[in-house]
Amino acid sequence: MTTPLLDPTTALVVIDLQRGIVGAATVPNPIEDVIARNAELAAAFRARRLPVVLVRVSFAADGGDVPPGRTAGPRRGGDQPADFDVLVDELDVQPTDIIVTKRNWGAFYGTDLDLHLRRRGVTTIVLTGVATTYGVESTARAAHEHGYHVVVATDATGDRNAEAHQHAVTRIFPALGRIATTAEVLAALPATVGV
Repeated sequence: MTTPLLDPTTALVVIDLQRGIVGAATVPNPIEDVIARNAELAAAFRARRLPVVLVRVSFAADGGDVPPGRTAGPRRGGDQPADFDVLVDELDVQPTDIIVTKRNWGAFYGTDLDLHLRRRGVTTIVLTGVATTYGVESTARAAHEHGYHVVVATDATGDRNAEAHQHAVTRIFPALGRIATTAEVLAALPATVGV
């Protein structure tokens, strides 16, 4: 017997589709396609009254809430443009959407994401957004550790490195859950509203 791709209590979790991040090109899926597919998924989830969680990353101007760990590369945080954490218009943010602000790569640590999902009885999350190997992968790992069924809509994600994206899609995500296309997720959504 094949397990269905989605449970009746599935939420869409969109990672970092915000003005300060989407200006960079992504591969293998161009950022414009990633945004369009996310907008399509969000509309479909809303039409079925399923939770839509829009995650953004933001830091205080003084950088005081940037994770303190030492890194070999540059650290993001502090002086960001005023609209850095504004979600892209194409997502058509609705009053029913859940907005989660994170200070790390992943959307679980230090946020109320798990609380929002559990209160709504969510057992499966569909993950999308950018970057595949940063925010999406970190959130997928934590979701798996929290006991959620994870589905990554791989054509609704993008990265700045094609090889890294491919590694996540072929090696990491299958170990944490399932991978699918936007079309497969849409086809697996319940036909009825308000499930």
